This record gives sequence, structure tokens and C-alpha cells, in this order.
Amino acid sequence: MCLIVFAYKSHPKYKFIFAANRDEFYDRPTEQADYWKDNPELLAGKDLQAGGTWMGITMGGRFAAVTNYRDLINIKEDAPSRGMLTLDFLNNDIPAGKYYENLNPSLQDYNGFNIILGSIDELFYFSTHTSGIEKLEPGIYGLSNAILNTEWYKVKKSKGVLSTLLKHDKVHPWELLSLLNDTRKAKDDELPDTGVGMEWEKVLSSIFIQSPKYGTRCSTAVVVDIENNVRFAEKTFFGNQGAFSNKDYSFKIKD
Repeated sequence: MCLIVFAYKSHPKYKFIFAANRDEFYDRPTEQADYWKDNPELLAGKDLQAGGTWMGITMGGRFAAVTNYRDLINIKEDAPSRGMLTLDFLNNDIPAGKYYENLNPSLQDYNGFNIILGSIDELFYFSTHTSGIEKLEPGIYGLSNAILNTEWYKVKKSKGVLSTLLKHDKVHPWELLSLLNDTRKAKDDELPDTGVGMEWEKVLSSIFIQSPKYGTRCSTAVVVDIENNVRFAEKTFFGNQGAFSNKDYSFKIKD
């Protein structure tokens, strides 16, 4: 993922309201979100190149989502896949704290990342660029390719729209997908300097990214109400030509 915005225990009718865009090269092979054949209780997309996933949820209520940390100077060409971290957590029953403890000695082997993980009732965050694991309090959060709640243009804008949606009595996944379709770019004085050059900083500044070879591949929304009913909606885009496919799933988290 390259943009995540979510409200955690911040609405009287919903435990978790999540929206995210996955940005990637258009030619990287990918499967749309579905229940996995080797784990039918896992709902997630699949990166066919490395085998992992950028985000997913299980029927037992485990959740994980990862973003890259933009740090081009320190890229390791032979680093393990960050999407396998997400998949590994979702395929296990290890508590988030223990998962971090087990992974911590090898964090330096990975290219930079951020990860949100845990259960719908207890979420955590950690990163290669922070120390320790943080238990998240109720609130509205935004995450892109820097640490959690870094005030990049796209993060501020998406959090603002989500805050407005939280005033509604009901929140529908397709409202969240509309939030994610914003192609407006930051002004030059609002751009970060992450080492990719000003032209690319501009391209990458929008919530929804479009360029000839790289852009938003899918938008995902997850809504979990206080009775543990899950709505999962995904819109997958095929290149930058405007073609797309919709997926919509519903289930109740198992006790």
C-alpha cells in the first residue's frame, strides 16, 4: 500500500473504518482480493511476483496492512519481500507483540516499511524507522511512505475527508472508495523531499496516482461494525486507461 487512512474505535456504530490505495508498477503481476485457496479464511489480494500481500483480513478478525518507507538511498536489492510479513502474520495466530519480538532481530534485512497489524479489537503499528511497537489508541490515522501520521498532503487530505464521513450515521465502503479517487496534486511548497526529485514528488503527492508506467493499482475499503460484520470492497484498475473491476465481500468475524 502507499496510502492508508483509517478510523479506529471512533464511530458509535463501527469499530474500524479503513481505506487504502496500493500504488505499484502496472506490469507487476497481481491477483485481485479473494479468499485464498490455501487459506479460505484469508481475504486478501496477492502479489504474484513475490507471493505476499499488501493487506488482508481473516474471518477470525486478524488484520494487517503494509506500506513501503521511501528511502531510495538505502535500498537493498536482495531484501526479503515486505508483503510476506503481512501474509505471515495473517496466516498465524501469534499476537502482534510476539510477532514483532520475533521479527525485530532481522528488521535490518528489509527495505523500509510500516505495518499496521493485530486484530480488529487491538491494533498495533511498527516500522523499520521507529523503535518498538506501538499499541494504537482510538483515533483517525494516516499512513503513506513515511512514519505514521506524517503530515504529507495526501495524508492530511484523506484524513480530513474521513473525519467528515465519520459525522454520518452510516459509512459505506463505496464512499471510502470515492475518497481514494482524488487525483489532485500538492502545491510545490507542500511536497516532501524523499530523494526522488521534484517531478516525481509531484506525481506521487496525489491520493490517486497516475503516470505512464506506475500508479494506483487498487483501492480497498474495509468497514467493521460493532457487531463484527465486515464489508470489504475493492476496485482494481488496469493500467492508466480507466478500466477497472469491482469486488465486494461480506462476512461476520468468528468468535
